[in-house]
Parts: sequence; C-alpha cells; structure tokens
Amino acid sequence: MAIDFNPDVMVCGGGCAGVVAALASARRGAKTLMVERAGFAGGIITTVGLPFFDGIARKGDKKIVQRGIALELLSRSGVCSTSDEFVYAHNPTIRSIERFKILLDEMIQSEPKLQVLFHSFVAGVEMKGQRIEQVVVANKGGLQRFRPKTVIDCTGDGDVAAWSGAPFETWPEYMPMTMHFRIGNVEDNPQLRARAREVVIAAHKEGKLKNYYGPGMSFMFAKNELNFHAIRVNGDPIDPEDLTRCEMQGRRDAWTMYELWKEKVPGFENSYFVISGPYIGIRESRRINGQYVLTESDIKEEKKFADAVATGTWYLDLHPNYATTGSANVKPGGLGGLDGYQPDYYDIPYRSLLPKKVANLLVAGRCHSATRLAQSSSRVNATSMFMGQAAGTAGAMATEMRKTVQEVDGVKVRAALDQINAGPFTG
Repeated sequence: MAIDFNPDVMVCGGGCAGVVAALASARRGAKTLMVERAGFAGGIITTVGLPFFDGIARKGDKKIVQRGIALELLSRSGVCSTSDEFVYAHNPTIRSIERFKILLDEMIQSEPKLQVLFHSFVAGVEMKGQRIEQVVVANKGGLQRFRPKTVIDCTGDGDVAAWSGAPFETWPEYMPMTMHFRIGNVEDNPQLRARAREVVIAAHKEGKLKNYYGPGMSFMFAKNELNFHAIRVNGDPIDPEDLTRCEMQGRRDAWTMYELWKEKVPGFENSYFVISGPYIGIRESRRINGQYVLTESDIKEEKKFADAVATGTWYLDLHPNYATTGSANVKPGGLGGLDGYQPDYYDIPYRSLLPKKVANLLVAGRCHSATRLAQSSSRVNATSMFMGQAAGTAGAMATEMRKTVQEVDGVKVRAALDQINAGPFTG
C-alpha cells in the first residue's frame, strides 16, 4: 500500500510512547502514520537494550496501575496475563528484546489504519500560523513532506515541538547518558560482583574511566550472560556533535570494562562481548512548557486531576551529573544526591501533553510538560506508554470531532480511555 502523505495522525518517533500512540490512534479508526529513525520500534527497550517495564505497577504491592496497550505488550511477551491485577515486580522484565521487536512488528502490521516508515528521521516542520502544515522526513526516498491533521511528538527530545516554536525548557547539566551492554559466557561465583566493582573503581582512579554507575549487573537473559548498567557519559543529547562523542565514549567505556574484567575477574576468563546499545540511552533533554506543568509537589501530594490520562508510580529518579556538580555527596558508582521520593501513584493530566502556541500538536513521553524533578519519575518506559495511549486516543478523537487537540476536552479523553479499560488508576 502506498504511503498516505495526508494522514489524520502522524506520530514522530516509534519508541515506548510512540508505538503505543500509533496503535491507539489506529485502533480508534484514524488514518495513522508512524515514522521512526531505527529499523524497528520499541525505543529504549530495543534501541538501548533496557528490557524493563518501569512504572507499570506500584512498588509496594506490585499492583498494576494502568492497563491498555502497555499491559497487552507485557502479556504478549509472556510476563503476565491481561487479566492480572498484580505483577511480580514494579519493573517486570521482558524475556527477549529480539522477540519484542517482532511482537511490535506483528501488532503494527495487524492494524489496517496504521502505516510505518522505519529508517526515517523527522527533519523539520513548516508552520501556517499556529498549525503544523507539513512535517519533513528524511529517508531513502529523500526529503518527504507530510500534511497530517494532528502531530504527536514522541521523539523523546521534543524535536517537533521545538521546531514548531512551542516553548520548552532544558537544563545546563543533563543527567548522564547510559550505554547498556551484554557479556556472554560468564561463570557466576560469590565474588563476581564485588571483584567487578573493585576493578571499575581502580580503573576510574587510574583515569581509564571518566564516570561509571554501580556496576549494575544481572543474569537477565541467560544463566551465563550478564546484562550491564554501568556506563555514564555526560553530554548534550540535542547537540549532534556532542551526541556523536557520547556514543563513541559509551562504546569505548563498555569495551574497557569488558577487557579489564576478562583480565582480572575470575568468571570472565572465557567471556565474550555480545552487544552494546545500539544507541546510548538518554534520560533528559527538552521538556515542553505546556498547558500544565507537572511538578514534584503534584507527585508528592499525589494530586488528582479531572483530566488525568496517565498514572505515574516511579520514584524521583534524578541521576547526578558527577562530572559537573563538584559535590562531595555525588560520587561515581552510586546515586548520591537524589531526592529518591517514592510515591504510591499520581495523576498525569492531559494538559501536560499539550504544548503552548501550536494548535495541532501533542507530546508524549519524557519530553512532556513537567519540572525536571517530576520528569525524573514520569520519563520511564511504562509511564511513557500510558501517555502515548492517551495522546494517540486524543489525536483520533480530534479527527472524529473535527477539532484540534487543544480543543479536545481532556476529561473526555479520560472517559474514552476508561471505556476501553485503559484509563488512569483510581486506587
């Protein structure tokens, strides 16, 4: 089928928020196009290798806080059932990243109203007044121009919002980026983790590693394969030159750790490096200044909103930028300096998905409207999926109602989500 250059809803980015937004829009009957820079959907799960559904359940009792497509994905990955009320962890893990890619392909291909272009970068927008008139995409076809009725920015970095003239905020010192990696043929032993940490500490002191975390290491996918959360790279993810440097440094640091462990840590003697990335993981960049700004006070007070469309339950997870803070309380390897507040659950209002000054644009995911500390909770995988389902639903409703997404009543979006058992948690 030829690509429709005039979709009802165009989703820019096929990560956790984007692929769910696209599925939600198409399932409601809107002609939907999703464009994604990678050759597959899934965002941080598939492009970075972080297989957790962070935020799908409360930490205390592990009760699922929001259902819908996020829970469907977890169920179809073999972790639980869509009828379950509880899961085994507040951040359950899928069993195979590669199988998850295929699952997303299957779900995309099963929706007749949904078209997808992989290997496609959103490269710019053309405005007409306060409306996005065209979205410019760069891919193997050259520069392609689309004229959607509604655009949903799920780029993570708020690229579309920024290029459209929507106000946004950044931070002088972003949270560090992380390159995840895996090492195979490792023999577990009681001293493995302690020795691995000792080696990394020594490498940092000797100047072989600028920064690191943990290292967090787990036999996640196989009994002899370790998955690592250990890299921290400080940089600017919306500066193309600096992002390039960060990708290179992340790969180099991962390989340095591997070589040192293979040489010095019993259990790694016969190991081999499986994969890194392929993309570095980004925690923060732009945050839109939307119709409502979610705050850490909203989270701590668990404030309720009539137009709530998503539920958050992750803790305030602000990773320190060790290289620039200069704080004695912030040291490599740990999470020093964090607030760390753990809410029971909180509402995310529809208005925090609505940018100012652009009539036909929604955002979903970590670039939504929130303070920096609030975003450190709302940015995680499952919470982004919840926002994506709300945005996709609202985009389709705007088409039905012949309105802009700014004119769609968030209370009605919530009601539409409730009708399909995908609304926000109510306790």
